[in-house]
Amino acid sequence: MSMRWMSRAAASLLVAATLVASPATATAAFPYQDPTLPVPDRVADLMSRMSLDEKLGQMTQAERGSVSASDITTYRLGSVLSGGGSAPSPNTAAGWADMYDRFQNAALATPLGIPMIYGVDAVHGHNNVHGATIFPHNIGLGASRDPALVERIGRAVAEEVSGTGIDWNFAPCLCVARNDRWGRTYESFGETPEVPSSMATIVTGLQGAALNGPASVLATAKHYVGDGGTTGGTDQGDTQLSEAELRAVHLPPFRAAVERGVGSVMVSFSSWNGAKLHGHQYLITTVLKGELAFGGFVVSDWNGIDQIDGAAGMSASDVRSAVNAGIDMIMVPTAWRQFIDLLRAEVQAGRVSTARVDDAVRRVLTKKFELGLFEKPLTDRAYTATVGSAAHRALAREAVAKSQVVLKNSANLLPLARTGGKIFVAGKSADDIGNQSGGWTISWQGSPGNITPGTTILQGIRNTVGSGATVTYSRDGGGIDGSYRVAIAVVGETPYAEGEGDRPGSLGLDTTDLNTIATLRASGVPVVVVLVSGRPLDIAAQVPNWNALVAAWLPGTEGQGVADVLFGVVQPGGKLPMTWMSSASQQPINSGDGKTPLFAYGAGLTYQPPQNDTSPPTAPGTPAASSITASSVALAWAASSDNVGVTGYDVVRVQGATETPAATSATSPATVTGLAASTSYTFAVYARDAAGNRSPRSGTVTVTTAGGGTGGCSVTPSTQTQWSTGYVIQAAVTNTGTTQKSGWSVTFTLPPGHTVTGSWNTALSVSGQTVTARNAAHNGTLAPSGGTSFGFQATRPNGDTAVPSAYTCA
Repeated sequence: MSMRWMSRAAASLLVAATLVASPATATAAFPYQDPTLPVPDRVADLMSRMSLDEKLGQMTQAERGSVSASDITTYRLGSVLSGGGSAPSPNTAAGWADMYDRFQNAALATPLGIPMIYGVDAVHGHNNVHGATIFPHNIGLGASRDPALVERIGRAVAEEVSGTGIDWNFAPCLCVARNDRWGRTYESFGETPEVPSSMATIVTGLQGAALNGPASVLATAKHYVGDGGTTGGTDQGDTQLSEAELRAVHLPPFRAAVERGVGSVMVSFSSWNGAKLHGHQYLITTVLKGELAFGGFVVSDWNGIDQIDGAAGMSASDVRSAVNAGIDMIMVPTAWRQFIDLLRAEVQAGRVSTARVDDAVRRVLTKKFELGLFEKPLTDRAYTATVGSAAHRALAREAVAKSQVVLKNSANLLPLARTGGKIFVAGKSADDIGNQSGGWTISWQGSPGNITPGTTILQGIRNTVGSGATVTYSRDGGGIDGSYRVAIAVVGETPYAEGEGDRPGSLGLDTTDLNTIATLRASGVPVVVVLVSGRPLDIAAQVPNWNALVAAWLPGTEGQGVADVLFGVVQPGGKLPMTWMSSASQQPINSGDGKTPLFAYGAGLTYQPPQNDTSPPTAPGTPAASSITASSVALAWAASSDNVGVTGYDVVRVQGATETPAATSATSPATVTGLAASTSYTFAVYARDAAGNRSPRSGTVTVTTAGGGTGGCSVTPSTQTQWSTGYVIQAAVTNTGTTQKSGWSVTFTLPPGHTVTGSWNTALSVSGQTVTARNAAHNGTLAPSGGTSFGFQATRPNGDTAVPSAYTCA
């Protein structure tokens, strides 16, 4: 018999001993205690036995520091949480399990024996627990572009969380961060809805195949909705967008999470066009619970309901508005008694209906039954040993390596040789677990220093070098001279979390970092800069002086993964999940907005050198035509993602099995001239090294020249999200001419039965099945190769999977 089943048996006896209705027996005394019955039947039976106070208790969540075991029993509290950094003493896995079981036994001692559910912010590992595995923050996982990896991480986190008794995780954050000034940017998987939506796989990892399965932890999609789009990137600010834009950019990841059966959704502190989300009945009840058919329960954020009426503190109006808006469980860390009193008064006065209370309680109890808490209420200590286990740390190391983004690599400096010579390492984050883990690590805001066990980046470098190589470390770079073959500067941000992390001013490196790098450069040794940060930084002025640049993000406890990429143990494959600004003044800057970045969204280099290839590429690649006219065609390609050893590029016209040289360029794009009007051409692009060897880039590209002149444009549609009766599409428009374009229009064809219901960034008209989208006032002027985007939403017959087609741009 496992400890879990022993715990269940003990708990069952405890529940039976406290029942007030009938004598305790070895079998279920009431239908709700019978695990063979369907969950809805068990919920209905239990609710029929509950008083109003017991129901209100189930809707209440208190912080562990402001509640005692006897409070849980007396007030029938449904949930307890640990805020960031709130931990038992000792802060060990066993200490957490003991604390959880004490609270749970208090819940089981109530007359109906309803178990509590305990919530934590395990946002990149079980990060409140000393010794837990700390994974890269979401921005790094977004760079990996690996949903399967993220699901595996979710499973590992669920095991560590389960080993401490906890059964509810306030993760994943599925925000779409649109302004890098926001202090929670690192909690976002990426700036476009596609990447966070794809990373909703972590929900499956956390919850498992079934909620009552082994090490199943209830996941929470947060923060609903639009928290990453606030004006100025202000935390808890106002997201000023049309509904169509909100649905197109910020809603899709939540739809993806609901489709994966996410058990709870947390409401955002922020507002939408001035209205606080915590009181937004339309978005919570109509859209989330209605349109998206979310069947779990909605939880508020930390004292989030207090902000609804604009006055300090919690009021009856706050409580009434939040519950009527559709919030089912209220996080009231310290004022939980006041909340219960206020909600009771609102119900008794008829301002909150008993039906709304019953709906909330039904949703909460359903998840408790589905989790198996009535049968398995106490810690499964078979998982306690997984906290910080070697297997989980190996997975974190893999995730770190896959999240590294190599952004510059002059003269093929990377990968570094593992043997021979002297290596100098400097920087405040080279030997600092706290810095490389960031916020939400042991404490809420995080802190520098040796805060939890792990491998620093410096330790990883020392572990990696082989015979004849020596590693010298100086935090500020002092002591370096010209005898070293390379210097590695590990610099960047120090830890922060929400609020404290907002940066309305500078987004650059601090003076300490700049001085450290300057000291290294003065030695004449090639310098590799490793940026440890929760967002892109303003470094455009410094990058030309660096030999190589790697974005390491916030890798967590396994710094060995950074060294793996620096030394080529693992080939870099990370791609930017955020557009990298050319200056802080560009914020917000995002893919498709027409601003010129330092590094584009999706950028990232590899270490693959050119190999001789004399045959034309046959596999289609990324469309590479950026300018098409009757007299010239400028070809751009993904050379920047694979440029080791490249000295130039050859563009050839492909004619069957033969090639005709068209252009040669040292940097992309290259311009091909002398083309006939209204004619199709197929081109291939090759990288060339110093020995004349070449290898294909981007596959073949077919372009059709315009009918004359130097104007033209292209349109690339992308389906942002779709459901059974509708979809949202965003389209990128690019000026493919050689002169400024004033005004553009795009036409496309709607399938039969489809109806456009909204649009943004465009003036849109419909004639039959033909739709014409014309530029808005603010985006009609496009520089050569410049671009913009527009979007629209449409409905379609249920079950129809078609989307619009035949897009043309003029």
